[in-house]
Amino acid sequence: MDHRPPHRSHSDALRGVLLVSFAYCLVGASFTANSVLGEYPYAGGQAVRYALAFLLLLPLLGGRAALGPVAALRPAQWGRIALLAGVGMVGFNLAILAAERTAEPAVPGVFVGCAPVVVAVLVPLVDGRRPTRPVLWGALLVAVGALTVQGWGRTDTAGIVWSVAALIGEVGFAVLAAPVLRPLGPRLLTACVCAVAAVESTIIGLVLDGSGFVRMPDGAEAAALLWQAAVVTVIGFVTWYMGIQRIGTERATLFTGVIPVTAALTAPLVGAGTFGPAQAAGGVLVGLGAVFGSGVFGGRRRRDAVPPERPLDTAGEPKEADRTGR
Repeated sequence: MDHRPPHRSHSDALRGVLLVSFAYCLVGASFTANSVLGEYPYAGGQAVRYALAFLLLLPLLGGRAALGPVAALRPAQWGRIALLAGVGMVGFNLAILAAERTAEPAVPGVFVGCAPVVVAVLVPLVDGRRPTRPVLWGALLVAVGALTVQGWGRTDTAGIVWSVAALIGEVGFAVLAAPVLRPLGPRLLTACVCAVAAVESTIIGLVLDGSGFVRMPDGAEAAALLWQAAVVTVIGFVTWYMGIQRIGTERATLFTGVIPVTAALTAPLVGAGTFGPAQAAGGVLVGLGAVFGSGVFGGRRRRDAVPPERPLDTAGEPKEADRTGR
């Protein structure tokens, strides 16, 4: 499989950077919403969030004719969507929750902050090419910046294990999407993964909590669930996938460091933390790493920039160019 974006103009790549950064800002700001859902059943909350997001997306899909690509998906592609939802969405959130039971929140945050480094190495290897040096060095700067912003907290073995699982979930969310993003597009893919994630969360809830896996939320919980569904999932996921289309998985994941920076900036607004010199320095490192690794602010493509990929057909497989070169 090939995770590289097609050749695009500098302005289009810049739009991709802005889309991805905006999506990660929404995720970072959502930590405040998460803080009021501590008493709400985990699986039930995930089921409500993703089911509501799916319902909100339906009017935006353009009717039955726009659902044609879904009917054309092969079983293997549905399996990838199920894995994307299970690992990158439901599993990721479960791992974060489990890690924070025995570790301070900074610990899983630091591990998740290493996702750009893993993606910068893993994606090229899967594609049969060498890691792109600017992306790899930029990813290392982003990871160091995320560590500087968050620091390191108390933990135990279980906290570290679950934090590693959260890292796997973050990487999975990034790398599993590319082959199904091309035939479906951002909105349709988001709708599909939300529907599958809602079913998976419901099954987990019934197994773990029985009929009590979901309850009526109070006012604050309802507002938090609505924020998670409408803003973080619908808007955040769609803009994230739109950004991937323009700059590719490797460069898009560089902007993961925006999450802890945004969380650090918004935490003082609700009395949940402070923003000091360490957070400012970490933010600068994240910005430098993202700018250097993405290469979109250099005015021209670097010599070792990722070359354009071949077009793909609706099944996500490379196809031969026709005689017109299109």
